[in-house]
Amino acid sequence: MTEPRKLVIAIDGPAGAGKSTIASRLARKLGYVNLESGAMYRALALKAIMNDISFDDADALLLLAEKSKIELQPQIDGNRVLLDTEDVSRRIRERDVTEAASRVSVHPAVRAWMVARQRDMGVNGGVIMEGRDIGTVVFPNADLKVFLDADPTVRAERRIEQVQAKDPAAAKALVDDLKRRDQRDATRTASPLAPAADAIVLDSSKLGIDDVMARITELIAERTAAAAHE
Repeated sequence: MTEPRKLVIAIDGPAGAGKSTIASRLARKLGYVNLESGAMYRALALKAIMNDISFDDADALLLLAEKSKIELQPQIDGNRVLLDTEDVSRRIRERDVTEAASRVSVHPAVRAWMVARQRDMGVNGGVIMEGRDIGTVVFPNADLKVFLDADPTVRAERRIEQVQAKDPAAAKALVDDLKRRDQRDATRTASPLAPAADAIVLDSSKLGIDDVMARITELIAERTAAAAHE
């Protein structure tokens, strides 16, 4: 019996919608690779910080990217991220890198470089990739496209809980960061955040992780069955 073709699954959406958690769980469930585009931008942003390169200098950032080796190694609890062979998995989740990644990612040349790397990584299928332009730019022919959204207030609360920000000032800073990222993602010239025309839009504001997982698993089963008859 022929093995079913492995799919390319794109999960897009704004910060705090739950993309990373869902993509990681789905990848483990299906035995797929979780290609986390945000981690790649974060790794480049970290290298820019380390090399004192302006986040507004597109040419310098592109040159830096071309000299960088960014690897994603799937683990049980998510991706291990290597930057030039150094494990930066924890460092790239810190606030300064998160903010820097949002600024680095607005440059068209940098995004083009990233897209080329991401397409190479997913060329054989069997991947779940999450980000903000996966279904529209990176994999426009993905077998399944999901746009995972949530109310901004809910997303902010999730982010605060995720990083365990108990101090009111720290919590407010996280909310402000999220608002700035939303603004940049929606208004950037290169690949502004928006659902693909053929994406399934899921609002997770009132849904738990298990609910979202169940819905997307149903969609994957439908696409897998369709692929088997191609």
